[in-house]
Parts: sequence; structure tokens; C-alpha cells
Amino acid sequence: MPPVQLGCMAHGVSVQSPDIIIKRAQSAEAYGFTRVGAADSQSIAREVYVAMTLMAVNTRNVLIGPFVSNPLTRHPAVSASGMASIDEASGGRAYFGISTGDSAVYNLGFKGASLATLEEYVRCMRDLYHKGEGTWQGRPCRLTWAKRPVPIHIVAEGPKTLRLAGRIADGIAVGTGILPEVVQDSLRHIQAGAEESGRRLEDIDIWWFVKANLCNRREDGLLESRMTLAASANHAFRFTLENKMIPEEIKPRILKLQQQYVFQEHESLGATKRNAELVDELGLRDYLADRFTIIGPPEYFVEKVQGLVDMGVKKVHFGIYSHDPLGFIKGMGERVLPYIKEPTPGETKTRRTL
Repeated sequence: MPPVQLGCMAHGVSVQSPDIIIKRAQSAEAYGFTRVGAADSQSIAREVYVAMTLMAVNTRNVLIGPFVSNPLTRHPAVSASGMASIDEASGGRAYFGISTGDSAVYNLGFKGASLATLEEYVRCMRDLYHKGEGTWQGRPCRLTWAKRPVPIHIVAEGPKTLRLAGRIADGIAVGTGILPEVVQDSLRHIQAGAEESGRRLEDIDIWWFVKANLCNRREDGLLESRMTLAASANHAFRFTLENKMIPEEIKPRILKLQQQYVFQEHESLGATKRNAELVDELGLRDYLADRFTIIGPPEYFVEKVQGLVDMGVKKVHFGIYSHDPLGFIKGMGERVLPYIKEPTPGETKTRRTL
């Protein structure tokens, strides 16, 4: 087992054909990635279940799941059946990623779901898998044929969601950032939730979501990927800025960015996109890049990923924000992953190994 397991997005806004989905998933598998994800955002990306089916029948080992779904655009029985189908097609390699909803729901004129709705959705799916029946919004629903429960992973970007995920999820993708103090704070919330259900951190499959661009010059990568910095500020800090480890002097600028964010451009590459321009206009580039991303040449990636490993992080899922996703996957497999080492006991900075 390598010191760190990697995941990446194999399907997203930039994917223009089925062949690209297959190539990305196969490349990730060939270069040692553990799992791949597919965007679930009908207004700006191809259909997620088609993408996951293509991945399932064209790979052998990588885990496959939506990154991420939401509780509003599909009934939980529809999601449970769809994911059981992907699990069957892949030979037991499916996971289900879900959160409250971002571009998929806002591009339909909705708002993100409440945490109570998210919890009800997760519990309904779990009951469908374990009991064959569940309750959603006061009405019964059934699933009669699923062979095994598909693991349910919650993507969490705030303290309340982290705590909820620690309490009910099989796995978590932590999207709060990778600054050391943020990592520690996130673990504290997850652990609190885990303890509420009689679990330990070690009982939960914890991944850290990091936005990434592997490039020759960090400045070029930042220019190309600025729009995803805006996306992070928009959704990771949504609803409230309190208790999210944000410096006080930055909070007014975050609020301005959220007010002007363009959902039609969500995660769209390009230095001239409005969301990209907002980051620099508001002076947020450095803070958001340091908190949410790893962008730079291979040696910079080695340093940053090694730093995460030394903090006890064992699993990192990358969002690829580059015009050359296949080059990113190859570069990670050849020029980064082989150089990551196990931390010595004195180097591990977190209280637990994840």
C-alpha cells in the first residue's frame, strides 16, 4: 500500500465525449489511482450515470462514484437503484458521493438542501439497501434487488456537515481546505460526530478533496485555474462564514464574491471568465489557492502531498483544473506518487492516522 491513495475526477465540465471519459478512467487506473469521480450536474456536464457506466465496463480496479450528487434532483430510490446497477456492472466498485447541492440545483433555480434533508436522504438510501424499503418525505419507497449496500460518502465543507458525516456516513470527502489548522479543525468536527454514533475516526473512509493543476510554472497554473478558487469560496463558505477558519479581514470580500458568482460558468476553465476575474478583483487569489489547491510543478506537488501525509492524511481526491487532464494523471503517477514517503513517527502532526 502506498503512503497515500489518490482519486481524481474522470468526468466533469470539460469532458466533451464518451471516449474522453473512458481514457481518463483507464489512465487513472494505469497510473495507480484508487478511485475516480464523475460530476453530477445536468446543466453543465454529461449525464453522470452514463459516465459511470462507461467507467465501470472499461476499468477493472478503480472505485467509481458521483462526485457529487444531491438530495434534490433524484429520489433516493432512483439513486439507490442506479448506484446498485453501477456496483453490479463494476463488480462491486461503486461508492455514492453526495452533499447538499451546488451547480446541479442552483442551475435549476433551487437552493441547496438543508442538512436535515441530506440526513433523511442518506438514511433512506441506507434503509433501501439494508431493508429493501425506506421512507422519503413521509412516503414509503422500495428497492427489492440490490445485492449489497453501496458505501455512502458525504462531501463536507462546514462544521455542521462534517459532524453529520462523522455520525452517519461510510466515508467523507473533506472540502474545507488543506491548511494545517483547517485539517485539525475538520478532524475535530468529524470525530465529534463519530463519537455520537459510537464510532472512531478510523471507522470512516476519510478523503481530502484538493483542487489541482500540475504545470511547469505555478503562476501559469493559477491563472488557468482561478475560476475554481471562486467556486471554492462560493460553496465552501455558503450559508455562513462563522466557524470556518476564515480570517476576519477576508470575510467581506468572500461575501462580495458569493453575491456576484456566475453559476452558468461554474468550474469552467478560462482566465477571462467572470468567476476567474472576481478572484483577482477582490484580492483573494493567494488565500484561496493556499487553502484549497495544489497548483505548480511536480516538485511542488511532492512537497505539498508529502506535507499532507506527514499530517496523517492517507487519501486525497483531486479535482483536475487543467486543459490537459491526462497529462495531470500521468504526471502524478510518474513524477509525484513514486516520491511520496511514509512519515516517520516524529513527523506525523495529527493525532490520528487517517
